[in-house]
Amino acid sequence: MDNPRRSHGRFARIAIGVLLVVVAGTLFGAGWLTGRLGIGSVKDPSSLTAAERDFAERMRNASLVGSFTVDGRESRTPRSDRYDITSVEKVGDDLWRFNASMQCCGVNGSIPVVVPMRWSGDTPMIAMTETSLPGLGTFTVRLFFYGDRYSGTWQHGKVGGQMFGRIEKQGASSAPPDRPKED
Repeated sequence: MDNPRRSHGRFARIAIGVLLVVVAGTLFGAGWLTGRLGIGSVKDPSSLTAAERDFAERMRNASLVGSFTVDGRESRTPRSDRYDITSVEKVGDDLWRFNASMQCCGVNGSIPVVVPMRWSGDTPMIAMTETSLPGLGTFTVRLFFYGDRYSGTWQHGKVGGQMFGRIEKQGASSAPPDRPKED
């Protein structure tokens, strides 16, 4: 017959072991999430290239105002799309955090989104391949920014399409520009 003290001691060791695993897992998960979101690790603006500084400034208090399409539904009118951006910050060698408000993918409010960004000369491009965004899902995106426009492709699971539009300073008119009259 087992000694009750021995059984109690074994149970306590198992419980402490489980507790340590849970605490370690929680700390690891929090560290991973902090690193993924780039919390608290903004690169010094003086270390940015001129193109990176220009992009960050252009995106400060800006809105991406445009449309998106869904593959297989080309006969439908593109749907309107809007992302209000408070700021964009470089948080890693090729990682940028967009502090944005959106009404998309189950989000109705502000969220920091960290994405890989590549540069071709003076043209930045979000380059995500099967990238998991906490709370949003897994996406593949190629989105180019140039001047006051953006354009690219998106994929979310089996659904994908194109997205395009204008980069506007918040408070600016979101009406389309006048078109020249044809003769």
